[in-house]
Amino acid sequence: MEAKTLTDQAYQRLREDVVHGKLPPGEKLGIEFLKRTYDVGATPLREALYRLSADGFVQVQGQRGFRVAAMSQEELTDITNLRVVLEGMALTQSVENSDDAWESRVVAAFHHLTKAESQPDPDIQEWEVRNREFHLALVSCCHSPWLMRFYEILYDQHKRYRNIARIDRSSRRNVHDEHIAICNAALEKDIAGLCKANEQHIRRTAEITGQILAENLAG
Repeated sequence: MEAKTLTDQAYQRLREDVVHGKLPPGEKLGIEFLKRTYDVGATPLREALYRLSADGFVQVQGQRGFRVAAMSQEELTDITNLRVVLEGMALTQSVENSDDAWESRVVAAFHHLTKAESQPDPDIQEWEVRNREFHLALVSCCHSPWLMRFYEILYDQHKRYRNIARIDRSSRRNVHDEHIAICNAALEKDIAGLCKANEQHIRRTAEITGQILAENLAG
C-alpha cells in the first residue's frame, strides 16, 4: 500500500510539473535527478513515469530513459478535436442525469469563477483553479468512469498547451462572456446550445494557443 501511495504521489507531482511547464517539453527525466528533486525512490518514480507515458505526458525512449513529451501544432489540433467530442459526450450525459445538487454546483462554481475573472489584475493560478472547478461541475453528473478519465487527460493536455503559450486572456478575448454562454445553456438544460458554446470556447482557446505556440517555436 505504501509503495502504491508513493507512486501515486510521484505521478501527481510529476504530472502537475509537466502540465504547468516546470518540466518543459523534451526535457530528459533522469531517475537520479528526479530522486533528488522529489525525494522519492527509483521504483515509484519509474512506475509513475510509465503511467504518465500512457497518458501522453512522457515519452519512453527505450534504453535512453524518459523525456517530457514534445509539443506541436498537429498534436494541439488532435487534442482539441478529441476534447470537443468527448467533452460534448460528458456534458450531454451530465445534463441528462442532472439534479438540483448539480445545478447548485454549477451556480456556485460559476459564481467563484466570475469573482476570479472580475478582478482588475486576475491571479492566473486562482483563475485556473476556478476555471477547472466550473468545467468539472458541468460534467459532475456524467457517470462514465472511462469517459471522465479521458476527459481529465485531455483537459490537462490542453492546459499544458495553454500554460506553455502563456495566453494573455485580457487582450485577446472576453473569456467571461464565453463562460456566461456555457453556464446559461447548462442551466436551461439546452444540451445542443451547451455543446456548441463549449466547442466554441475550446476552439477559441486552441486558436489563440496555436498562434502563440507558433510565435514561440519561430522565436
